[in-house]
Amino acid sequence: MLAKITEFVKKNLDTIILSTLVALFILLSFASGYIIAKYQDRAPITITNEQLIPLKPSTN
Repeated sequence: MLAKITEFVKKNLDTIILSTLVALFILLSFASGYIIAKYQDRAPITITNEQLIPLKPSTN
């Protein structure tokens, strides 16, 4: 069983390393975006003028 695993790893080492690097890059990008968005000081969006738009009845 262990011999099969080591054989698989040796055979696909390039793909395993590339996949690991891509996954780490994706996680790092998400984490940095989350941290930047969490600590930004932005004013909340407020709606001051509420207008109701009449809906047209469908002619089906």
